[in-house]
Amino acid sequence: MRNKSFFAPILIAAALILTGCATPQRPLSLSENTLVSKTHRVGVAMTPLPKVDMQLTGASCLLCIAAAAMANSSLIDYTRTLPHEDLPKIEDDLAELLRKKGSNVIVIPEDLDIEKLPDYSGRDTDIAEKDFSPLKQKYGIDKIVLIQITDLGMLRPYSTYFPTSEPKAILKGVGSMVSLNNNAYEWYMPVDLAKGSEGFAPFSRTDG
Repeated sequence: MRNKSFFAPILIAAALILTGCATPQRPLSLSENTLVSKTHRVGVAMTPLPKVDMQLTGASCLLCIAAAAMANSSLIDYTRTLPHEDLPKIEDDLAELLRKKGSNVIVIPEDLDIEKLPDYSGRDTDIAEKDFSPLKQKYGIDKIVLIQITDLGMLRPYSTYFPTSEPKAILKGVGSMVSLNNNAYEWYMPVDLAKGSEGFAPFSRTDG
């Protein structure tokens, strides 16, 4: 594999999360009325990118894990050398896409560590667990679009000692929009992608 093109197809993920798909978690589609509002200022932010690493799922016992790690040691070492490539630019790309749809957008330049936000006191359907309201005054925004990439690298599934497929490049995350007036999600879309020899494609998706 060549480093230059390893994670470049991530831009497909941006298009996917804007169009939506059905998942076991409750997804919320992004309303066109929300996008074209000129009265609300939308901030676009990313959480810190995870380390690029390899996952060996299904190797459940200690000896299985050790055997799988030994068998894939070269690939594990290689995966950990891979750069993030253009992933930091996805924030700007998404902001530009939202502007073309009519949104009043600013890009928040620093990574947003949502774990440092306080917990939200209310609990209800489509309400974020973290309290995003302090960002309203800090950045002068009414809504925040958040890109969270949680897993990045390679995955090779195992059944005890035996691999069940070839390694695949993976990307997992969530795209969301939160209103800073009531902490409610106006968009929530998980993304789970894998790249094998056939190219980037949804890793676990049901059409809907």
